[in-house]
Amino acid sequence: MRTPLVTVILPAKDAGEYIGTTLETLTRQFADPSALKLVAIDDGSRDDTGSIMQRYAERFGRAELVRNPRPRGLASARNQGLAHVEGEAFCFLDGDDWMQPRRLEVLASRLGELGCDFLRTDHVTVTAGRRALVRAPHPWREQVTPAREAILPENESTMVDYPFAWAGLFHRRIIDRGLAAFPPGLFTAEDRPWIWRLHLRADSFAVVDAPALLYRRGVTTSLTQVRDRRQLDFAKAMHQVLDTVDTDSEADRFRAKAVWTALALSSHHLVRARRMRPALRAEMRAGIRDVLARLPDAEVTAVLGRFDGPRRRVLARVLRQAGRAS
Repeated sequence: MRTPLVTVILPAKDAGEYIGTTLETLTRQFADPSALKLVAIDDGSRDDTGSIMQRYAERFGRAELVRNPRPRGLASARNQGLAHVEGEAFCFLDGDDWMQPRRLEVLASRLGELGCDFLRTDHVTVTAGRRALVRAPHPWREQVTPAREAILPENESTMVDYPFAWAGLFHRRIIDRGLAAFPPGLFTAEDRPWIWRLHLRADSFAVVDAPALLYRRGVTTSLTQVRDRRQLDFAKAMHQVLDTVDTDSEADRFRAKAVWTALALSSHHLVRARRMRPALRAEMRAGIRDVLARLPDAEVTAVLGRFDGPRRRVLARVLRQAGRAS
């Protein structure tokens, strides 16, 4: 049997309503079924996700199904999948999303032609049947770029603000260099330290056009919708982002962007925390306060000066508690 061109890492938990669509689209990626390997991880599902995965695994020339008796979280499940990658390229896919036909065939071809470490693409959000294109925030298409040159400027959306692991394709050497794994144990925000490490330590990437990946929004089981303790991982993730930047040889160059990211995302999570239970909300605020307390004064002052009034007002109380002027 030939070595697959692309390995797809597909973790899912309780995705029985959608996983069939996801898997069906994977059968339409290559004319030759042996070009794709499926690594499906059933992360402690209580519905029929695992049985649907098993049925589809029989339709692929190469497939492995990993079953976790208890949920380990998206980050750990993706890391499990990395151990089963074969071939020169791999990608991630979530259990409630899907791909247009031949997307992976196009991406595998472009990765070989461009010779870079990884590719990124736009994606399409699907909300109650309405579709909207979300463009990767990079001004050049089909052009290989040093990965760290896509981090700045700090006050604009850049590729570190586009952390979606499923929006691209990665060369095998990303695994070999230790850049593919997600921070273990994080149930949410795991993509934030991951995308920073990727852009700081990989050599090159490109944003390319390809058949779309469609991202389903508003799914009740999605981690973006939950209001439980898993959301507290945001603060842990931001500490990891700051640690990654602080240990980089160009830390002074990128620190302002990291501060901007920490403040902007903290504002967002403080608003979301208003709908949490009081005790959980207090923990979220305490975690954010600890993140803000470690930020350097000069960068905080500069970033706040560029923020709009609503974001400054949301941050004001926590900044005072962290010993910062707002």
